[in-house]
Amino acid sequence: MSKRFYITTAIDYVNGQPHLGHAYEKIIADVIARARRSLGQEVFFLTGLDEHGQKVQQAAQAEKKNPQEYCDALAADWQAFVKKLELTNDDFVRTTQPRHKEFVQATLAKLRAAGQFYKASYTGFYSAKEETFLTEKDRLPDGTFDASYGEVVELKEDNYYFKLGAHQPWLIDYIEANPDFIAPSYRRNEVLGFLKNNTLEDLCISRPLARLNWGIPLPFDPEFVTYVWFDALVNYASIAHAHPELGLWPADIHVIGKDIVKFHAVYWPIMLKAMELPLPKQVLVHGWWQKDGAKISKSTGNVVDPMAVINEWGLDAFRFYVLRELDIGPDGNWTDAGFRSRYQAELANGLGNLVNRSLSMLKRYRNGVVPARSNELAADAAKAADETRALFKQSQLQSALQSIWGLVNRANKYVDETAPFKLAKDPAQAQRLDEVLYNLAESCRVLAVLLNPFLPGTSAKIYAQLGLTSTPDKLADATWGGLQAGHAIGEPAPLFPRKDV
Repeated sequence: MSKRFYITTAIDYVNGQPHLGHAYEKIIADVIARARRSLGQEVFFLTGLDEHGQKVQQAAQAEKKNPQEYCDALAADWQAFVKKLELTNDDFVRTTQPRHKEFVQATLAKLRAAGQFYKASYTGFYSAKEETFLTEKDRLPDGTFDASYGEVVELKEDNYYFKLGAHQPWLIDYIEANPDFIAPSYRRNEVLGFLKNNTLEDLCISRPLARLNWGIPLPFDPEFVTYVWFDALVNYASIAHAHPELGLWPADIHVIGKDIVKFHAVYWPIMLKAMELPLPKQVLVHGWWQKDGAKISKSTGNVVDPMAVINEWGLDAFRFYVLRELDIGPDGNWTDAGFRSRYQAELANGLGNLVNRSLSMLKRYRNGVVPARSNELAADAAKAADETRALFKQSQLQSALQSIWGLVNRANKYVDETAPFKLAKDPAQAQRLDEVLYNLAESCRVLAVLLNPFLPGTSAKIYAQLGLTSTPDKLADATWGGLQAGHAIGEPAPLFPRKDV
């Protein structure tokens, strides 16, 4: 049995509604999943929700609901969000599901039996907002804690600890020996810098039941529940375990945001080593979005509502903008003007105009019947297809879009160079017009295949307008010459209606 390509997003915390950052991460993972399928690989794509912990317990209390009711209501909203983005995920995990809880408890029991845990008493500062203990190092010069921690209280309590520190030298060696494990490379360097300049403290993996009851009970001590991060990270393995017939583990890519690198690139690999499981092949770290150069913030109203954008401009326009505007890694800046300008220039005037005029001319001059094959743009199409294939394997989504747009621009320029509307007026140029029309129609077909992972709706529309009944979801179909002479195309229609802005 060959291993499936297994890709995950981080699981989202159910203490609010989805926003631009959530949509961005899911679309990255969805495009990588579709791209891998187009390369002929079997893929398993997982997303889902993190439903335990203090913040959920508090939010549920504030709404006078029990935590499970609260989670169920929000889970419905998040699942509707996944549908709206038309994600091709194969499973949706909720950490309150029995299949996940049972695996977490089995893991805890196994690690305890292996001597990886100990119980100790702790006195220190605790931030409920961030669900984390703070040390003297976290204090500001005036002795207070950063406002981002919310209210900080002093606590004295017993807890169970995982021997994280013992594995520090191994982890440094592993990251150095596997340069692709954390991407992009500057995130890898940050993690190595952190590991080489700090002593890793052991990880508190429990919370006393008296303080927090909304969590997975420790199988060996009913007075405690599992620390939310220890429970959440295990989802990637618990769901692989829930599908034993698919041979999923290890994950190929965990797509995560830059704020949770430490959990995924330090805690998780050490947990897996202790669990005696192989490590994921890559932790792929994306940046954050700003709006108009400022932090996105509900309180100031500086937000982008993905649902509103999709309702107004269409899902593919939204998917295109976030992937074309921002490479995976750095932070990005959303501006409404930038969105409109990419929509006009690249989607409406670039791709949309090319497909519309190419197919309209084929209708007008040749009754919609494809002429004999001609190979003038074959080399340009092959170059775009080869580059796209290589970039898909590297998860270089922005570069792949740039490469595909190289073919869009080349074909549009070809219309200007050959002036088919002039050729049509001269009966002596009938054969030349046939050649031009073939090259344009076939370029549109190749573009539909290359664009499928990014703009699945648009790609299907192009195939329908070409009168093709197959689906453009195999990269092998981007080979030149797919349109046969004598084939009748469908009806051209604008792909990206112009908006008066």
